[in-house]
Amino acid sequence: MSSFKKMSKAAKRPAEEHDASENVETDVKYKQRVLLLSSRGILSRQRHLMQDLASLLPHCKKDAKLDTKSNLRLLNELADLNNCNNCIFFESRKGMDLYMWIAKTPNGPSAKFHVQNIHTMDELKLTGNCLKGSRPVLSFDQSFDSAPHFQLLKEMFTHAFAVPKSSRRVKPFIDHVTSLSIVDNRVWFRTYQIIEKDPEALPKEKMALVEVGPRFCLNLIRIFGGSFSGSVLYENKEFISPNMIRSSIKVNHANKYAKRKISNAERAYQMVKNQLPIDPLDKAFA
Repeated sequence: MSSFKKMSKAAKRPAEEHDASENVETDVKYKQRVLLLSSRGILSRQRHLMQDLASLLPHCKKDAKLDTKSNLRLLNELADLNNCNNCIFFESRKGMDLYMWIAKTPNGPSAKFHVQNIHTMDELKLTGNCLKGSRPVLSFDQSFDSAPHFQLLKEMFTHAFAVPKSSRRVKPFIDHVTSLSIVDNRVWFRTYQIIEKDPEALPKEKMALVEVGPRFCLNLIRIFGGSFSGSVLYENKEFISPNMIRSSIKVNHANKYAKRKISNAERAYQMVKNQLPIDPLDKAFA
């Protein structure tokens, strides 16, 4: 009887090992880690935006500020040292313009955005308060499927903002929604807290959304084939640099000033031209 049990166990063992090997092959773990850092000269409002994103992404790792703005390929090495396969880099220019890079390190692709309309979590209008370290539900607009470059951005945003279950600091809760929508050829970023109401209410009224923040808008500039470099896969022809906008405003002000000075000179010339000649007899009877 004991020999029969041993034979039956030996016969079952290869099948169990085969099933275990199939489970290992099919169970692919979602491992995404994000390196979050900025350049030198970043403003306080921009720094608070970066801190808000770090609090919403428990699978990210923060690093010190980057000294250079020309050689961004160093970010690939920093991501490798921190064991990260995604990178979000905030680049500040002239103390007023903020650009955001999202890259899939080390082979790409990467995208560069101009960040506009920044609102942080500390503002009074954003009354939501989600649990720190919880996983979000990513909500994409239907417009992300309308063009190939938007489909690529959707995949990059998924790798960067979707928190994996295996993260060390993640909590087993889903209590907020990260909304990404395309309006006016720009990507609008919003975060909402999921609030449960009276369970006896109607199904549509059981839950509500309250905005948490941060709130900002991304204007796409270019998409590169590599990580922070490479061939240009897509370029936004409608994008106008903020430097060009400021220079055009200064030129308009200069033209207005020049026109005003010219009109004043013409008016003075007309007044002198239309003035009557002086009569010498006026001094005689004075």
